[in-house]
Amino acid sequence: MSAAQARADANRRRILDVAFAELTRDPDASMDQIARAAGVVRRTVYGHFPSRDALVTAILDEAVEAVTAAHAAGYEGVDDPPRAVASAMLAVWDVTDRYRLLISLAQRAIAMEGIRERLAPVHERGTAMLQRGLDEGRFVSPMPANALAYVVENIMFALMETVNDGLIPAEEAGPAAAVTFLCAAGLPPAEAEALVAEVAAEQVPGAAGRASEPGA
Repeated sequence: MSAAQARADANRRRILDVAFAELTRDPDASMDQIARAAGVVRRTVYGHFPSRDALVTAILDEAVEAVTAAHAAGYEGVDDPPRAVASAMLAVWDVTDRYRLLISLAQRAIAMEGIRERLAPVHERGTAMLQRGLDEGRFVSPMPANALAYVVENIMFALMETVNDGLIPAEEAGPAAAVTFLCAAGLPPAEAEALVAEVAAEQVPGAAGRASEPGA
């Protein structure tokens, strides 16, 4: 790699990092604001990202990569479908909580269809796990697995909005998502809450209590 290319890559990385911070602080931040915060001229920002939507989309792509990795890691080594779903959803929330304001912006920039396309591997893996749970009688639903997967995915997007609107604390939303997912898949609420509390305790010491708190 040439020195010029290395500088260009470093500038792009800095712009992305600063844009993430600025847009999280102020979702209406302009390209001018981002350029100033990054210590570059506006032309440099536009040289890497031809529009604000393109910049938001680039951040979204990084978020999708992180979500996909977290989802896969949550399933790794877990055989029981409800436990796998709980583990994956708690892991995914840790990522989506960091990016939730930007994901809301991305919905305006590229629409939900574009987000779904990017999350196709997560959808396919989740559908397979839901199907396995239905086949084994661990889940019960009048919907087929591929339809149920859309339902539970939309629960995550809705929870991000509830946190953005201040209706639920961010620290409660991960366990709430996992419990809600499991209940939507037919697990009894008490069993879902106990399982999520157990999995949360394994992932983050001290997290178990949040799953059973009011509103979770």
